[in-house]
Amino acid sequence: MNTLAITLIAAALFALFFGLERVFPLRKGTRSLLGRLVVNVAVSALTFLAAATLVQPAAQWALHWSANRPFGVVHLAALPSWLELTLSFLLMDLAFYYWHLANHRAPFLWRFHNVHHADPELDVSTAFRFHFGEIALSSGFNIVQISLIGISPWAFAIYQLAFQAEVLFHHSNLRLPIRFERFLNKVIVTPRMHGIHHSQVHCENNSNFGTVFPWWDRLHRTLGLNIPQSEITIGVPGYSLPEDNTVPSALLMPFRKQRDYWRTPAGAAVERENASAEPNPAKLAE
Repeated sequence: MNTLAITLIAAALFALFFGLERVFPLRKGTRSLLGRLVVNVAVSALTFLAAATLVQPAAQWALHWSANRPFGVVHLAALPSWLELTLSFLLMDLAFYYWHLANHRAPFLWRFHNVHHADPELDVSTAFRFHFGEIALSSGFNIVQISLIGISPWAFAIYQLAFQAEVLFHHSNLRLPIRFERFLNKVIVTPRMHGIHHSQVHCENNSNFGTVFPWWDRLHRTLGLNIPQSEITIGVPGYSLPEDNTVPSALLMPFRKQRDYWRTPAGAAVERENASAEPNPAKLAE
């Protein structure tokens, strides 16, 4: 499965989720859809360019280097092909959990990742809204990730497809029946789970880092599922002004003096005023 095939599948899924979230919205819109799309598409164009010129070549180099050794965790023992594929997939997703966590915890990386979170709403277009600087930096991570795991090109293609599909799905503003989503969330990251991660409340933003599987958050105690979507305000408080969500502002954001992210422009900290209707943090709230 080549990059073009994965791109075409991702484009089809984008169109599907974009249509479904118009019909079955999870959260009510607060901003102009057209205005946000203009910003997100412009930012995404540079994202795709950085991915094509840096990330994909770096990944292919690492795959070739690892295959010629062979080198990596999955080669430490002779494994059946299905077990090697399963282990490779799990390790790739676990590594992305740590990379995502690093993008929140390391101040330099957060400068770039903040562009993604500063989107004042969350829908499938946010899935591509990453600063080109973050994507460029991720190419170095990809080299280390692929080399240490020793994933095969075929397994890498399968993970890439699952990764792209999941990122589009859990960023979408798609309302699923709550009982079905609670069941689904036992296995994969879902829109309600990731919506909490995009909350303006700092402790909620610092939860739910998983990409494909939610298990890593359970394992590392970063899981938080008990915030109802109706109580969530999307974005970053310090970058919540209308002028912050423009193409120039988004592209220049990492290179300017940083504000206090978790206080509004008026200086107020954003906190959860109402106790959640669901006291169990491991149970997905509606």
